[in-house]
Amino acid sequence: MNESEFDKRATDTLLRIEQAIEESGADIDFEAAGGILTLEFANGTKIIVNKQGAARQLWVAARSGGFHYGFVDGRWINDQGGGELMSELSRLVREQSGENVTLY
Repeated sequence: MNESEFDKRATDTLLRIEQAIEESGADIDFEAAGGILTLEFANGTKIIVNKQGAARQLWVAARSGGFHYGFVDGRWINDQGGGELMSELSRLVREQSGENVTLY
């Protein structure tokens, strides 16, 4: 995947996350700027999802740790454990905020 393809896929994914958070009705604030999506929860904690162009990955920083996802067979896959971004991010949001949000 070249840089342009990565940027489009990563940007589309960040927008999908924003849309899913918005549609969920959960008490989660978010801000997107410069390829970084910050989710802020009522308890003051945050999850940050950002594009890492040089590595062609999406990185997630959560209270429980940092996770790296590469694009494999049409999905963002965790290079450390093999999990899929949206399902793992849904779990991280639930664990960190107590909000039941299903990302797709």
